[in-house]
Amino acid sequence: MTTPLIEAIRNQAVHIVLPKGDEGETISLDAIATIAREHAIPGYIVEAEALRNDVYPTRYLRNMDGITKNDQIRLLESSIAQVGLGGLGGSLLEIFIRTGIGRIRTADDDDFEETNLNRQALSTLGNIDCPKSEAALERGSLVNSSMKIEAWNQYLKQPNFQDFLTGCDVVVDALGGLETRLAVQQAAAKANIPLVTGALAGWTGYVGVVMPGQSGPADIMGHDNAVEEILGCPAAAVTFIASVMATETIKILTGNHSTLAGNMFVIDLKSLTFDTVSI
Repeated sequence: MTTPLIEAIRNQAVHIVLPKGDEGETISLDAIATIAREHAIPGYIVEAEALRNDVYPTRYLRNMDGITKNDQIRLLESSIAQVGLGGLGGSLLEIFIRTGIGRIRTADDDDFEETNLNRQALSTLGNIDCPKSEAALERGSLVNSSMKIEAWNQYLKQPNFQDFLTGCDVVVDALGGLETRLAVQQAAAKANIPLVTGALAGWTGYVGVVMPGQSGPADIMGHDNAVEEILGCPAAAVTFIASVMATETIKILTGNHSTLAGNMFVIDLKSLTFDTVSI
């Protein structure tokens, strides 16, 4: 059945040669924004409907075939809860925005400072002393206005975890240090939501995936933040850990098996060694 939305999408579709060499229909950013505005709906809904009708948003052409059409639809219709917008959080947000996850709820009560500039993707010379949550909203509007970002400028505590996780499909733990990670892991378990977590100090770090009811890294890593503070957080290590975390998040959202479920991927970039440890 043709609806007004589908008709609008087809009217704006353009026939091109796709990256794989075959021919197909695409729709531009401007056309998606116009349709979203005229129908009073978010852009990610327009993009998902376009894909269902074999019209590819130009934004996602280079995701093919690493992210299939059906996977892209699932991502656009997904919602994640990301705690932390610092080093890992800023890099993760950038990946999620560009990949096309429809709704992202974030929380961080910190402001940027000069020491963040070495690694935090959202920090700039112009936003020192400004809230990280505001930078997340600004970055989203600059890179992908089709998605919805909800940024909480607050430090999450146990009473408001439930509200923060409501309606989300995956929890992403991008906190700095180790102090509050157990609370996030427990909140994800209580909400029956998978958790993707990661941390680093210097050139070493880990990524873990905790399915509801499983033990996770927070059960064994303690609460001492000193190692991270002493060894620092080089940008290359931050980006590497964030990329692995994002990959596992995308696997879960698209219904693919996470090889890290119940495991920790332990990384040492200095010696270029990698181990998987069962928890």
